[in-house]
Amino acid sequence: MRNALMAASFLALAGCSHSTPTAPAASPQTQAAAVSAQSLVDAPDRTEADRKLDTGRHPAALLEFVGVKPGMQVAELMAGGGYTTELLARAVGPSGKVYGENPKVVLERFAEKPWQERLARPVNQNVVRLDRELDAPFPPELNGTLDAVVSHIIYHDTGWLGVDRAKMNAAVFQALKPGGVYVILDSSAKAGTGITEGQTLHRIDEQLVRDEVQAAGFQFQEESKVWRNPEDTRDWSSSPGAAGERRGTSDRFAFKFVKP
Repeated sequence: MRNALMAASFLALAGCSHSTPTAPAASPQTQAAAVSAQSLVDAPDRTEADRKLDTGRHPAALLEFVGVKPGMQVAELMAGGGYTTELLARAVGPSGKVYGENPKVVLERFAEKPWQERLARPVNQNVVRLDRELDAPFPPELNGTLDAVVSHIIYHDTGWLGVDRAKMNAAVFQALKPGGVYVILDSSAKAGTGITEGQTLHRIDEQLVRDEVQAAGFQFQEESKVWRNPEDTRDWSSSPGAAGERRGTSDRFAFKFVKP
């Protein structure tokens, strides 16, 4: 059973997504910003496998929410096979840098081959591979250098992986520049459940995330509603292998925190 649950979680990292039926209308300023992000998503050299994930993942909205721009230095925690990492690499351009971190267990059980293939693509020449544990995701030389760190539907996995999240969040804080942002998306669990449903339902209590990240010194900046689905009862597994017809309909929170 444990192996099955781990496999389901790794499949989620591979590119399983949770779509929201509708999104609120964007302001003219937001729409203008999204045009540029959408052009990156529409790039003709993206793989067909990645394009199939776009509907649920809302990649243009993610790039816009993170606020990634050409020349920035950004990182992704537990990059998996690199779907989001490549989008970040396109956004920062050749003058920027993206650091893709993966723990040993993810590389061994799931990500090594697709990650290698991803990094071999010319568009990812500005991606630096980091084989490190989530407790210490970045080398010391990155301290104070990053503009953004992204955690995309993996925070719930830190429970069954045995990650010291206080150390992880402190490391993210240390790696970011003042004013740098920490963006976390995940499937929302029922209030009060903490991280107890991370392995069973592949969800996490969003209040726990806010409390833990702010305890590391971050300030909460804003939330995006793009990935929200208020009709989700939050009592079923958002893992793609278990969700069946409900795949892509879990309620996801998207939080942006800033380093003062």
